[in-house]
Amino acid sequence: MRFFDIIAALLTLSALFSWFNHRFLKLPTAIGLMLIALLISLTLLLPIPGSAGLEEDVKRMLDSIPFDDAVLHGMLGFMLFAGALHVKLSDLAQHKWAIALLASVGVLISTLLVGFGAWLLFLLLGLKVPLIYCMVFGALISPTDPIAVLSILKQAAAPKSLETKITGESLFNDGAAVVLFLVLVQIAVGAEQLHPGLFLTTFLQEAVGGFVLGLASGGLAYFMMRSIDNYQVEVLITLALASGAYAAAEHWHVSAPITVVIAGLLIGNLARDGVWSEVTMRHVDSFWELIDEILNAVLFVLIGLEVMVLTLTGSVVLAGLLAIPLVLVARAVSTGLPMASLTRFRTFAPGVVAILTWGGLRGGISVAMALALPHGEIRDLLVSVTYIVVVFSILVQGLTLGPVIRAMGRRADREFASRGLEEPAPAARPN
Repeated sequence: MRFFDIIAALLTLSALFSWFNHRFLKLPTAIGLMLIALLISLTLLLPIPGSAGLEEDVKRMLDSIPFDDAVLHGMLGFMLFAGALHVKLSDLAQHKWAIALLASVGVLISTLLVGFGAWLLFLLLGLKVPLIYCMVFGALISPTDPIAVLSILKQAAAPKSLETKITGESLFNDGAAVVLFLVLVQIAVGAEQLHPGLFLTTFLQEAVGGFVLGLASGGLAYFMMRSIDNYQVEVLITLALASGAYAAAEHWHVSAPITVVIAGLLIGNLARDGVWSEVTMRHVDSFWELIDEILNAVLFVLIGLEVMVLTLTGSVVLAGLLAIPLVLVARAVSTGLPMASLTRFRTFAPGVVAILTWGGLRGGISVAMALALPHGEIRDLLVSVTYIVVVFSILVQGLTLGPVIRAMGRRADREFASRGLEEPAPAARPN
């Protein structure tokens, strides 16, 4: 299929599914789109008379799309920049230690727990997967996706502090997870020898390099915007910043996700303080909100359709289903330990770890990293297991997160009441 035909098909499907969801299902957009695409894909896989031709067309389209390239080397940069553009540095600063620990130590703990757990799980099921590839699976399934969860947090009247933690963690843990994933893959294919300093030196090179490049590119864009007042040009500068900085980071082998996050935070905070006019600010925000919505719509439609090209057998499906509780337990530990280490310095309301655990949804970046693995049986297995975990995460965790938040809020109310205190305000639950 031609590139234009693929783009046209994906945009058309995204628009149709968005309309149907908004008109009838009324689910959060990302969840609704993926659910519709998944149900249609499963329907096409059934032996329905006359559906074989359409099934082949969809499979041919999916085979024409390099999902990993499209996400990791295209969509991710724009989505991270759009997310960072609307985050206040003052909010991040209030929770800087929690976010830093969750996005670094948390990712490492999760990778180790999932890696060793998956190795034992695959061994018990008779699936031969080397330990290093299990660690690769741990790294690719550890980053969280804020897209589907943020709208749910707002609908459930979740406190701003909780929203900031989840947003901040997901903005930065993508960079940490990608670095860890790349190092582990190089070890798995024999390109690198494992030694104690490998992870540290690679992480410092990627993270520090990404931070510096993000500051430099964001600073240059800020300097350019200060000298003009034209919203068309300023919107174009932000678009060039998101794409150009990401491409430059990949070319210079530093963390592209960290680069665009830092650039987005810098522009989003400094430019609003007297550089952007009201007209420019309105157009920049509208432009990036629209870009974010379109890309996420296309991404979640793709995730739903991707089931048509998976290799699913009974043992693989069982491995994916058993991986779900493994990933949840690892998430609980990898959030609980960092949060527990901070209780000496601040108090967290009851249920914060439970919400961080259940709200740690996995998304397109995990599927994209799995698809980026070298072709073979191990890749096919890890892609399928990853897909099952991601689908459960988005559909089950996403749709039940609101009730979980409200239940934790009621628990906080009871604990405050039992101490003879007044009922906490929404902002006090959970911190």
